[in-house]
Amino acid sequence: MTRKQRRLTLILVGLAVLAVALGLVLFAMRDTIVFFRAPSDVVAMDIKPGTRLRLGGLVAEGSVVREPGQKVVFVVRDAHHAITVHYTGLLPDLFREGQGVIAEGVLEGAGSFAADSVLAKHDERYMPREVADALKKQGLWQEDGAASKEGPTQ
Repeated sequence: MTRKQRRLTLILVGLAVLAVALGLVLFAMRDTIVFFRAPSDVVAMDIKPGTRLRLGGLVAEGSVVREPGQKVVFVVRDAHHAITVHYTGLLPDLFREGQGVIAEGVLEGAGSFAADSVLAKHDERYMPREVADALKKQGLWQEDGAASKEGPTQ
């Protein structure tokens, strides 16, 4: 075998190993490559307590309870299910009831979620596309405080 053939063989073997490694990584992450899970997804998938995930949906009206020490409890809901979220820290300025939110943290037992961070919509007419698409799919799209079956305007 000439030097040129050995070099080409080495490059092809290297690319093949890289492709196999990338395939294994993507296969291992197939269930975790998700921007968020809606409460209905969490219930339907029977996710075990202690699992780290992102929970997305609407903050239920009248559910925000502020406790001493920056502790906040609120309910994230979709069309069919709701999960209570416990969060300690400062909420985003745009966080409010009836608006889209994504909470990142750990699922606890009995429909409870301990959030490390809370992300709210970024201005009056924007909601994360994943949240809006999930709400549209369930027929529960809320814009300007009124339920609608129309899509988001961005």
